[in-house]
Amino acid sequence: MADNPYRDLPPKAFWRTGVAEAGLFGMEGLWASPWTLPSDARFSTFGSCFAQHISRALVARGLNWKEAEARPGRTPDEIAKKYNYGVFTARTGNIYTAAQLLLWTRLALGEAGPDAIEIWQDAEGRFHDTLRPKIEPEGFESAAEARASLATTARAFRRAFAEAEVFIFTLGLTEGWEDAETGQVWPLCPGTGVGTFDAGRHVFLNYDYMRIRQDLETAMEKMRAVNPGLRFLFTVSPVPLVATASGEHVLTATMHSKSVLRAVAGDLAHARDEVDYFPSYEIIAAPPIRAAFFEPNLRTIAPEGVSLVMTHFFAGLDISGPPERASDGDAEAARVKASEAAMAAEDLVCEEIVLEQFNEG
Repeated sequence: MADNPYRDLPPKAFWRTGVAEAGLFGMEGLWASPWTLPSDARFSTFGSCFAQHISRALVARGLNWKEAEARPGRTPDEIAKKYNYGVFTARTGNIYTAAQLLLWTRLALGEAGPDAIEIWQDAEGRFHDTLRPKIEPEGFESAAEARASLATTARAFRRAFAEAEVFIFTLGLTEGWEDAETGQVWPLCPGTGVGTFDAGRHVFLNYDYMRIRQDLETAMEKMRAVNPGLRFLFTVSPVPLVATASGEHVLTATMHSKSVLRAVAGDLAHARDEVDYFPSYEIIAAPPIRAAFFEPNLRTIAPEGVSLVMTHFFAGLDISGPPERASDGDAEAARVKASEAAMAAEDLVCEEIVLEQFNEG
């Protein structure tokens, strides 16, 4: 047989040996990080609901998960969780789209201020930050308090990229809503969680490949202007859409959304040395998996699936480099312990699920 490029490829390069014969739990080499990180590398995590699993796994493994906005004082675990502390590196709530990520970056750098975000007052007189619609379960007492909290989180978000080695972001959706008058990006359609829907102002967008890539690249460039050594690890949430406003069936809308996000993330990883892609989406949703890790609602990911994703994540992560900083001592240990306790429960904070209440079928 003539020499050719396929003769010396490893088993993982062929479908039969890499997938069919290996089986769900036998696949190897799905991901290997191109970076050798210091053993004390700090990781910041943001994104859609599935991103919360990565936060918890990092803490459980004793790695340096960055908690830039810790709970106040000795807040009990159940109260901290209720008010969304210890969920992401800063108290941003879920960041579903690249457009949201760019907005948070602009807020963190002072290019936009808290006044750029609409504060909505509900029928009970409570105030809600529309960029973080579920961050305070009962809302704030005043608009000033809501904006002060938003400013605090914006500063924490800046620390999240200024003081980390790796910024992990889980892309969740292509669908989003923007305010035609102010340009604000909304995490949820106004009127579904907080806010009042105005058809003349609130515009549905299904962000395309070019817009998503542009928003991600702009956000990355702004972050690296502050922290030139920052690396970005993108992944795509395997969790399907709760609902779609695209006019398509929710199944095809989901596949479109995930396919576009996967293409953007993969292309960025190939094009830029400071970007990598981790295949959490494929591990859960690829056809050979046969939906084995979805709960009966065909949306929630079973613990066994999450565990498999994290097994591949840590198998490919290289933190064998020498440490780059002295230990912060007891204070850092206390922060890590607090964040681990806050993330111990398995309930995810997922704002998008509020859309299910409008399903009358």
